[in-house]
Amino acid sequence: VGFLKEKYEYLIDKYKVKLIFNPNYAAKNNLHSLRLVAEYLSNTYIVPCDIWCDQNPFSRHELYSWYMVSDIVDNDSDVRVNRKMELVSVPKLSGGNAMTGIAYLLKEECVLVRKRLEELCQDSRNDNAFWEITLYDNGKMIVPARVVHAFDVAEINTYEQLRELDEESNHLKSDALDVIADVFHVHVDEITDIKVLKKGMTNRSFLFSCEGEEYIMRIPGEGTEKLINRRQEACVYRTIAGLGLCDDVVYLNPENGYKITKYLRDVRTADPKDCRDLNQCMEKLRDFHSMHLEVGHEFNLYGQIEFYESLWSGEPSVFKDYQEAKAGVLSLKTFVESHIERKTLTHIDAVPDNFLFYRNQKGEEELRLTDWEYAGMQDPHLDLAMFCVYSFYDREQVDQLIDIYFEEKCSWENRLKIYCYIAACGLLWSNWCEYKRSLGVEFGEYSLKQYRFAKDYYRYALQEMEIHSGEQSPEDKHQRNAYEEE
Repeated sequence: VGFLKEKYEYLIDKYKVKLIFNPNYAAKNNLHSLRLVAEYLSNTYIVPCDIWCDQNPFSRHELYSWYMVSDIVDNDSDVRVNRKMELVSVPKLSGGNAMTGIAYLLKEECVLVRKRLEELCQDSRNDNAFWEITLYDNGKMIVPARVVHAFDVAEINTYEQLRELDEESNHLKSDALDVIADVFHVHVDEITDIKVLKKGMTNRSFLFSCEGEEYIMRIPGEGTEKLINRRQEACVYRTIAGLGLCDDVVYLNPENGYKITKYLRDVRTADPKDCRDLNQCMEKLRDFHSMHLEVGHEFNLYGQIEFYESLWSGEPSVFKDYQEAKAGVLSLKTFVESHIERKTLTHIDAVPDNFLFYRNQKGEEELRLTDWEYAGMQDPHLDLAMFCVYSFYDREQVDQLIDIYFEEKCSWENRLKIYCYIAACGLLWSNWCEYKRSLGVEFGEYSLKQYRFAKDYYRYALQEMEIHSGEQSPEDKHQRNAYEEE
């Protein structure tokens, strides 16, 4: 298992199966997945997860090894069936029997496949290879063909494909589609062109068409009910409605977080390394902050740090010096709170991926902010810190962004405060990653970098405080700068 591994967990209890997790499922193909279970191969069926069969492909007794192909011609196939029912190799794009990926291997063939798995997986050129390459020897497969009718087996890549083949399938049941049907007053059959979008860090989303228009449906991810107050999110969207700040929300359920928005075509997200994009993003933030919008709830930065930590269920942090880093970040809280000029509605998650550039009907480029689920009353300067930590900025890039937002008029107090916020944001999202890890969702390098922001920027902030309080001489400052450059 790999992608959507949680969907198979029930099999452990129901059939006493053993699940083997492939952590590299997104980077390597199923040749490498099969290698992880090589020791179990002996009189074994091999079946991909996305194949639909009208007829049961399994038999109580199998007398010989086989590989299943259909009687339809497929230009992507690597084999064709000859008169001896052998599967012989064919040149690329010359047409062969459609390959299903389903096979049965007796113990004798499994010995050869295990050996080939070890050999082939050592070569990085096979990272994207399918497992079938283990079956080839001298221009043909080591197992004969099992030919089925094209109508009896199909690869399923979309919801609609399954609906066309088997409209009674339990896999078609979806409360998300029922919601869409209710919102637009249509039958589920009228919901088409369903495409899963990139899985976000908090939510899952899919694109769909209905009545000639395209929309995006957001479904909250695992554990988000503990992290986000959907009633507060709905209040934010009501507050900003019609102000040209966000994408057009068609539906939002304040109970479960299901959200439908109009799909913006030809959209690109902000490039955190592009000066033109940065100027436009910071102008958008300034305009939003200057509206001084208000809602009835606050985003408690330091409270959220403690809250995410509380979700670890008593487990210690994976970071050895966590308590020291946390103490350093919290030591800055007094300075931060004494330098907040005014709290207003703040986006909180104002990261490059949430700034959407798109073309309006006049062909002009417009900019919107999306994903307001964390938004609340807060110091608006916190939005700058969030942009920096998500962009993995170094200190020079952080200062550049601050200068763009303040139009070269940032006081040292505000700059220092933003350093403090960067430290706090790093700890916040590091704690969030530790909670998500407990749910089986891993963010790898992202969590390491967020923790690094926490440690680096509380030290930067303390150093700057010493300089501005006169506790550090110009010579010490020169030495510190030389150290940082080194």
